[in-house]
Amino acid sequence: MVRIRKMTDDDLEPVAALRVAGWRSAYAGLVPRSHLDAMDAAADAARHRALRARGDDTDDTVVHEVAERAGEVVGWVCYGPCRDAGPPAGSGELYALYVHPELIGTGVGRALWEAALGGARRRGYARMTLWVLKGNARARRFYEHAGWAPDGAESLDDIDGTPVPEVRYVLDPLPGP
Repeated sequence: MVRIRKMTDDDLEPVAALRVAGWRSAYAGLVPRSHLDAMDAAADAARHRALRARGDDTDDTVVHEVAERAGEVVGWVCYGPCRDAGPPAGSGELYALYVHPELIGTGVGRALWEAALGGARRRGYARMTLWVLKGNARARRFYEHAGWAPDGAESLDDIDGTPVPEVRYVLDPLPGP
């Protein structure tokens, strides 16, 4: 059984560890190994703790929720207003959705997405966007199965001198309850 709840300061370390494990699992072969190897969960947690202390990561517009199973954080989702330039009114964005790599395919990701979808509806979002690495076939299948579709927009990030393409997905309109 998975319980979805609001993230607290006590969750910063497990969420950081989850982000690092997620990147190392999902992005192997897509981003430079040197970048993945250099990722540090303790430093990531400290950075997010500093953001929260300044209030930069705790306003009411950005939502952080975790999936908990047997008292352990096994997933994390973050969403809020769309950050793209000039989005249509009522646009939200799914910023991140991570599941412990060993639990992919067990329904944890689906539970997190359904919680985020419900929260997005309650916040008045009529549509959502997300950005995903172009080569992340597993994530793209997950989102497509949930009704998302690429809209043709692409972005190119540079990670340690390597171009890493992303594609934008849109869910418009949000499906009803």
